[in-house]
Amino acid sequence: MVPLKRLFSSTLGRKYLMGASGFALLLFIVVHLLENLTLYTGSGDPINTWAALLDSLGVVKTMLELGLGATIVLHIIVAIQVTYSSKVARPIGYDSPKTKGGPTKNTITSRNMIITGLVLMLFLIIHLKQFRFGPTIEDGYTTMVGGRMVLDLYRVISETFTQLKWVVFYVASMFFLGFHYRHGFWSAFQSLGIMNPRWSKPIYLMGFVIAILLTVGFLFIPIYMYSTQGGGGQ
Repeated sequence: MVPLKRLFSSTLGRKYLMGASGFALLLFIVVHLLENLTLYTGSGDPINTWAALLDSLGVVKTMLELGLGATIVLHIIVAIQVTYSSKVARPIGYDSPKTKGGPTKNTITSRNMIITGLVLMLFLIIHLKQFRFGPTIEDGYTTMVGGRMVLDLYRVISETFTQLKWVVFYVASMFFLGFHYRHGFWSAFQSLGIMNPRWSKPIYLMGFVIAILLTVGFLFIPIYMYSTQGGGGQ
């Protein structure tokens, strides 16, 4: 086990942080997808009720958001450190970037993890601006849940996805999410040192399946909303 003070300073420590933060973010993404699947009901009640429940947690919600934010920032910083260290250690790339069947899984996905990660960072900034720090109750986005006035998150989502540009943006971004987790899932096992050679192929396959499920699960939501909520706005 790597001592706490060496987590950021050693290659092994940074890999532990990458793997652990990657798994934590995957757990959040799965939960986030499950709550977003309620949009397929065609009613705003489920998503608004869920949002109201989270808001009712008060300081607990704030702590969870801060923890999630810290995990994301940690993952980004360590990813940049690991990428930079790899470039310094091997300034000249491989002569032949062919896919390997061995333990490194040197694929086009693995070689472009930093690129897909940076695209997802841009997506996250825009996503937070639109839905976490977007219209509020004070702007008139209100609905009733359990006899009290709460934010009408469903209206915010609907208005966003009646605009084709945002549908295209979100759909494209979800492909990057899938590519990122296709390799990231397997790599996390490697980083944490819990990979058994016999498990390598099954875990890589599992990562591929998870990537497809996340991509498909998320990307059809904006398409569904656009097609059912009068898409065609500016």
